[in-house]
Amino acid sequence: MPMNILGMIGVAPPAGGATVHVIGGGIDRNYVRRFAQVHETAGFDAVLVGYSSSSAEGFQIAQYAAAATDHLKFLVAHRPGFVAPTLTARTTATFDNLTDGRLWLHIITGGADKEQQRDGDWLEHDERYERTDEYLTILRRAWTAQKPFDFAGRFYHVKKAFSEVRATQQPHIPLYFGGASDAAVRVGAKHCDVYAVFGEPRAAVRSMMDRIRAEAVQYDRQPRFNISFRPILASTENAAWDKAYRIRTQLEQNPQPLPISMEAEFSRRLLQVADAGEVHDERLWTGLVKLSGASGNTTALVGTPEQVAEAVVSYYDIGVRGVLIRGFDPFADAEEFGRELIPRIRTLVAEREMVASREQGTVTEALAPSPNLG
Repeated sequence: MPMNILGMIGVAPPAGGATVHVIGGGIDRNYVRRFAQVHETAGFDAVLVGYSSSSAEGFQIAQYAAAATDHLKFLVAHRPGFVAPTLTARTTATFDNLTDGRLWLHIITGGADKEQQRDGDWLEHDERYERTDEYLTILRRAWTAQKPFDFAGRFYHVKKAFSEVRATQQPHIPLYFGGASDAAVRVGAKHCDVYAVFGEPRAAVRSMMDRIRAEAVQYDRQPRFNISFRPILASTENAAWDKAYRIRTQLEQNPQPLPISMEAEFSRRLLQVADAGEVHDERLWTGLVKLSGASGNTTALVGTPEQVAEAVVSYYDIGVRGVLIRGFDPFADAEEFGRELIPRIRTLVAEREMVASREQGTVTEALAPSPNLG
């Protein structure tokens, strides 16, 4: 199976220097259009359109960017609880039709109380995941139901719900999900097609995947996995580390507002990884985790393009089938990743697929019954 490669687009150029977060600020339409186009040209499969309680509305940004591209897909981050799931079902199915199947949906329930309260949500952490469970139950049913249905839960109660518009993708739009708490894993394993994890050491990622798979078994589901990193590339390994330290210095000298995310379980996990050491495995660097508030995609892979591609594909070897990569100079880095990194990742994955195919063929041949020569 190939490895999906995702980027992330923002709505306005960063102020200058290294930047951690790309989804805030006002909207520059020309930048949105060019940023999406550079990802398509660079060979990304999809781009994430992020979400926060103060940023631009993601579906409209993605729709605008889709009109400026031909085949790039859009992973739109969506927070349940503020729009009825029946309306979301119709909104997303409409988007998917108008873009000929180019929408993926990333469910982010929200791990920080203060972030939720900005939008008037006062539920406790685990209650939010209970609501998400009901939300996704209705959403998936509205996408697929052949006749009106009823649902009565603690948070949602619908009667004769039905959507006349169907997604282009079948059986429905792919659902991504994120979260590391017990409540998150229970809900994500039950509903998602792809579980998004952060860039932790391979042993920790493998353990997290095993935990999610074990939970998904009871729902007869087999989710795929996506991981996030910030590649830092240079022509030599020493030059790449020098570049990484320069980025850290820039961020120290020009601190950026931290997101309200420190309560999230994945953020706590990243802080623990950073406390355990600055470099893990061959080149996983945690030197920016604390500066960035341990939010989202804040661990880096540092090295030459060949070295970073090998590091990315080492996660493919343990079962990860998607990677989200973005840099600290977002536009220029997307171009560089297209030239230097993405082709190497795809070549390494293709080589592994070829080996696996040969091995499977050998096993199949060995198990085949011997011809009857009598």
